[in-house]
Amino acid sequence: MTNTEIAKKVIEALGGRENVNSVAHCATRLRVMVKDEAKINKDAIESLEKVQGAFFNSGQYQIIFGTGTVNKMYDEVVALGLPTSSKDEMKAEAAKQGNWFQRAIRTFGDVFVPIIPVIVATGLFMGVRGLLNALGMTLPEDVTTYTQILTDTAFIILPGLVVWSTFRVFGGNPAVGIVLGMMLVSGSLPNAWAVASGGEVTAMNFFGFIPVVGLQGSVLPAFIIGVVGAKFEKAVRKVVPDVLDLLVTPFVTLLVMSILGLFVIGPVFHVVENYILLGTKAILNLPFGLGGFLIGGVHQLIVVSGVHHIFNLLEVQLLAADHANPFNAIITAAMTAQGAATVAVGVKTKNPKLKTLAFPAALSAFLGITEPAIFGVNLRYRKPFFLSLIAGAVGGGLASILGLAGTGNGITIIPGTMLYIGNGQLAQYLLMVAVSFALGFALTYMFGYEDEVEEVSGAISEAETDRLTEEAVTGTVVAPSEGIIQTPIVGDVVALSDVNDPVFSSGAMGQGIAVKPSQDVVYAPADAEVTIVFPTGHAYGLRTSNGAEILIHVGIDTVSMNGEGFNHKVAQGDKVKAGDVLGTFDSAKIAAAGLDNTTMVIVTNTADFASVNPVASGSVAKGDVIIEVEA
Repeated sequence: MTNTEIAKKVIEALGGRENVNSVAHCATRLRVMVKDEAKINKDAIESLEKVQGAFFNSGQYQIIFGTGTVNKMYDEVVALGLPTSSKDEMKAEAAKQGNWFQRAIRTFGDVFVPIIPVIVATGLFMGVRGLLNALGMTLPEDVTTYTQILTDTAFIILPGLVVWSTFRVFGGNPAVGIVLGMMLVSGSLPNAWAVASGGEVTAMNFFGFIPVVGLQGSVLPAFIIGVVGAKFEKAVRKVVPDVLDLLVTPFVTLLVMSILGLFVIGPVFHVVENYILLGTKAILNLPFGLGGFLIGGVHQLIVVSGVHHIFNLLEVQLLAADHANPFNAIITAAMTAQGAATVAVGVKTKNPKLKTLAFPAALSAFLGITEPAIFGVNLRYRKPFFLSLIAGAVGGGLASILGLAGTGNGITIIPGTMLYIGNGQLAQYLLMVAVSFALGFALTYMFGYEDEVEEVSGAISEAETDRLTEEAVTGTVVAPSEGIIQTPIVGDVVALSDVNDPVFSSGAMGQGIAVKPSQDVVYAPADAEVTIVFPTGHAYGLRTSNGAEILIHVGIDTVSMNGEGFNHKVAQGDKVKAGDVLGTFDSAKIAAAGLDNTTMVIVTNTADFASVNPVASGSVAKGDVIIEVEA
């Protein structure tokens, strides 16, 4: 199939051109802003050649094609008439999505991601210099000076880079930001590192009582100064006449913010930063490698949640303080295990499409991008993902025990070897990678994946077929048999792995299915006892006669609505029949709150049964079977 043919099918599965607001792309993914998520045929998209996975996140439907291919597919869909937008425009729209914590972490990412390339380059320069020293090469004095320029400059001017990037993100003038940032490390101020070393250089006392030093290597104070400075500049610009804006706004901004930065924000948040750094090091230095074990075990879960950019701040702080980054090796272990699990699936499966999906996704992971492996393979089959977390935890613990610390951040696994050549840790790094890979591969190969014998989507049991037939012929409702769960929601089926909530999509709560509602009524999915009704009306728990414990959760993060738009009709302890109304909800109010009304139907005690099989696809009406449970 040609790229043009794939692009046509992508547009068709997205609901047509009329359902697409705009399209952009990043290094691996086509990012599509759609008008109605319910119109997307997700199964059709994920079955397409070259598609490595797809998911809805941060207001975007993201289709993973992988490095290189995504550029070609973007050109094709644009040529076929999809409207374009810049990544910044998409970010502005996506920034409205998610809760306050997710938005805050995305902001950290927006600030620090543009800085990472220079930190990566600096780390590589350190690696090259260390390698030359390890080889016993004596460099001329002028060459040594030059290498110091390469390795030290980024950290000396780091506050300038942070303030510049923060001004850019928060809508200030980046040029004003970088000048303000460079004022914080002016050569007229005592060098922070020289003062900290306890030598002859001491802090300056302004007004006789305020100790002031440069903020070399500081990250958090520069970030706060950037946030306050950008907002202050915008406020000044609103009250200054346009004819004076060029003269007055930069002058007032630099004057006021340099005073606040050097005398107030800098000293206060430098103390806060030191406490954060001490806390981070305390976790990393837990005995027996426990810090690495914990971080390695949860890192890829954090990636799925989309808040992994918090590590950027911590890594940059560690590098600025010590020129060493223990997080890098731990994160490498987690990513190696993820890629190894994907390799195991590719080796074990006999499905040609899955093989062609798994191996490129694994290669992408080993080059430092795990999303194709996570969303394209491992989360789809669940067990590989969770077994890789175990392997990542063991690898992370080993990294801590070995004392591994890279000279940079932003690159891992294969490219990351450059961060360990010059510090004498290359052998230990390769050992850690080998252990993480071997364990991730072995666990997944032995316990994590079996080829499906047959497709079960849309299939129902013979007994259920007889029941539905009788119902159709006689016009009477026949009670569903034990183990049959009907849809509590009228709408379109969504695979649980496609739900934009890692707690549900990962299967951590149990197996099940999701439905995108077309009606705002919740029905009882079986004859059952109501075991719980949340006061907010957004979720119900039921127990059927065969012991299946069913959770119906209306929407994602809808608990934050505090019951607004929800109305429950039953109480704990009530006995209900299949099809009885449990409650109602208002999809318009959910959308107005910026939330997703996709409803999850989960068998929370999945482990108590031989199998819990989602059996529905497409649209479902009241009474349709969506899950079969076998004891």
